[in-house]
Amino acid sequence: MTAERGPAKTTRRPPPGAGRAHRSGLRPLIGLALAQLLRAGRAGELRMVGLALVVAVGSLTSVAFFVDRVDRATELRASELLAADRVVQASQPFDPDFIAQAQALGLRTARTVSFRSVVTFADKLELAEVKAVQSGYPLRGRMQVAERLFAAPVDADRIPPPGTVWPDARLLQALAADTGARIGLGQSKLRVDKALSYEPDRGGDIFNIAPRLLMNLDDLDATELLTLGSRASYRLLLSGADTALAQFRTLVDAYPEYTLRGLRDARPELRAALQRAEQFLGLAVLISLALAGLAIALAAQRYATRQFDQCAIMRCFGASTGAILKLHLIQLLSLALLGSIAGCVLGYLGQAALAALMQGLTARPLPEPGWRPLFIGLAAGLLMLLGFAMPQLLRLKDVPALRTLRRNLDPLPVSSLLSAAAAALCLLLLAPWQAGGYTLVGYGLLSLLLTGGMALLAARLMLYGLNALRSKVGVAARFGLANVVRRARLSMAQILALSLGVMALTLLILIRADLLANWQDRLPPDTPNYFLSNIPAQETAAIQAFMAARAGIQSRAYPLVRARLTEINGRPVQADDYQSERARRFIRRAFNLSAAAALPSDNLLVQGEWWDGGAEARLFSFEEDFARELGLELGDRLSFQVAEQPLSGTIANTRQVDWDTFNVNFFVLANPGTLADAPRTYLSSFYLPPQHQGLLRELVAAWPSIAVFDVDAILIRVRSLMQQVIRAVEFVCIFTLLAGLIVLLTALQTTHDERQRETALLIALGATRRQALAGLLAELALLGLVAGLIATLGAGLAQWLLAGFVFGIDRAPNPLVGLLTPILCVLTTSGAGLWALRQTLNTPPVIALRSANE
Repeated sequence: MTAERGPAKTTRRPPPGAGRAHRSGLRPLIGLALAQLLRAGRAGELRMVGLALVVAVGSLTSVAFFVDRVDRATELRASELLAADRVVQASQPFDPDFIAQAQALGLRTARTVSFRSVVTFADKLELAEVKAVQSGYPLRGRMQVAERLFAAPVDADRIPPPGTVWPDARLLQALAADTGARIGLGQSKLRVDKALSYEPDRGGDIFNIAPRLLMNLDDLDATELLTLGSRASYRLLLSGADTALAQFRTLVDAYPEYTLRGLRDARPELRAALQRAEQFLGLAVLISLALAGLAIALAAQRYATRQFDQCAIMRCFGASTGAILKLHLIQLLSLALLGSIAGCVLGYLGQAALAALMQGLTARPLPEPGWRPLFIGLAAGLLMLLGFAMPQLLRLKDVPALRTLRRNLDPLPVSSLLSAAAAALCLLLLAPWQAGGYTLVGYGLLSLLLTGGMALLAARLMLYGLNALRSKVGVAARFGLANVVRRARLSMAQILALSLGVMALTLLILIRADLLANWQDRLPPDTPNYFLSNIPAQETAAIQAFMAARAGIQSRAYPLVRARLTEINGRPVQADDYQSERARRFIRRAFNLSAAAALPSDNLLVQGEWWDGGAEARLFSFEEDFARELGLELGDRLSFQVAEQPLSGTIANTRQVDWDTFNVNFFVLANPGTLADAPRTYLSSFYLPPQHQGLLRELVAAWPSIAVFDVDAILIRVRSLMQQVIRAVEFVCIFTLLAGLIVLLTALQTTHDERQRETALLIALGATRRQALAGLLAELALLGLVAGLIATLGAGLAQWLLAGFVFGIDRAPNPLVGLLTPILCVLTTSGAGLWALRQTLNTPPVIALRSANE
């Protein structure tokens, strides 16, 4: 009789409606599901699932909201970013007949010419982005100017009058000038009429490294800054009816040297500048999602285990497996909705912080975000729970009714392969919403898979070796090690979860170090910090002698020839022959040819042989990616158009170029004799120490047509931009740290009930609390040590994969991180475990055992 009453004493009362839910339709089932969800939330069983879901959705939507604001800024002001409906770009002045034909179609036109040059005032000189504009500019949008420096800006209804210029505030501050001053530009002295506040086609003010100067196109010739072969960007702005613009597109096709840009192309500078930032933000989001998903899976497993008895009782009262599955599916969907809404609210608050950290990337304030990130957050929350929690809850439909009598009748565990496949599919479905896309997710999943494999292998080896170790330690430590061996399956699961979580956090630290090392510390102190362009061929020797005599600088001059590819092996080249948009741009535009007798030091020969200095044949060397884009091979014969002269030669070799050295490099090099008769200017680079800065003024005064390009300004601007990116990544890492903490707590909770019972039983049998504490510490420290070591190896492997194949940066090993990670993992695991079991150690054993069995 006692055996028959035993189960009855522990049998719980069935939830209200459990017996009729499967017979009365979906509405009672929904009510029962919500009631159970509320009870489970109060009891804390689903608290970790909901918290992990909020963190995951908050991480994803904070970045999605920010990117959406940037996209909306470019879309809302697309025409304004072009200052026209369409823009034609060229590297040489436009054919007057071409402009006349555009005007004959009823289109309004305005020309602009942009280039860099040095502006002088009193004893100061400053590099400026100069733009000469024609009357009628801009065709779309409006400029803003101020009557003096720092005065309130107003809309401008005209361009600068002849003989005047409009510098922006940065340039006026650098020159210590204001309106009314006369500044030098080339051979001209121009009066500052107003301070330029805003131009429509400014391009987001991202990589406009130098300050801006707007001038009248009629004054350009008098400056004598642009000569044959000078680097300048010529643009023809057009606006008009859609039908006329469509006809104009056909007209542009007859001029292959011209490139037509439309509204969809109005964001290249903005998108290029944010692409790298979004990639790193995408990595942080991916790691947050993976960690949150792991926490959801662990918490869902514990929740499912604690629901076995209730499901068995429901089966006794007639509930079908379908009804039980529907019941928990409704709970899952409800939890997904609530958690996703909370996560979207957190993401909306987070994007405001991101926008503040990235302030200055755009010339004007960002618009408010749209609704799309909200839908992304809701869908992501649903996917996260279905992918990570649903496989664990599927066990509940297989709970037998006989479990009410035999408590050891557990349903079969979920296949590890099924759980991993569901999680991987979930992350792949989330990939399109992240920067980096499937490449980032693919390498991230590969890193997690390899780390997980190492964790399982190391856990198995550890379990085999613990038996020999137990005889060599004290009683308390022996008890802790025995717990690890006795709970072999759970110990392996905890090591797996902890190692993946710590590996992801360590990876972010290492990638951040790579980012800083590659953008800030890679360039040596003597890296060229100034470039001279537009050097006339006849003045090259004199300028080199001047630099050597005045500052001891041995500068090298490189010829620059503007050329357009016209034929490959006798076949005319057409942009439409290529599918790659990058290849089409190469074909449409003219690019720089240069010559070199020796292979540059930062170039690596990939195919072919380098030429002898005295080779008489006309030979070309192509950068390997450039040659691949154009489908070129060794031995191909190419024809170029240089001004009015044809130029032909054969591809002799291909090179790999290190573009990050800030040295002068080119896509196409020729042997010295090939460009001997071509019209050309020269480019030079050198390192100028700070004490010789005054030399630049003398240089510009002697040769005013030269453009001085200050690379120090670029480095300062890029470092400033990357500091903003670093701060943004660190902010998103807050979500990652929260997700990692949730993983840690959830992993320890999987054996919380068992540890609580064993600790109380040990104290009841006579052990002191100090001995129980020592045993618990030995168990937790061992788990943390193994997980920390595996995480260090996995993070190093993931760093190598992501740095080399996703971000394209050099890997910077960090031994200190590898040393500290296992130590911090041991301390964190031990501290969190003791905090979770603090009540057990201070509670009488009878009470602890009773609560553990409830």
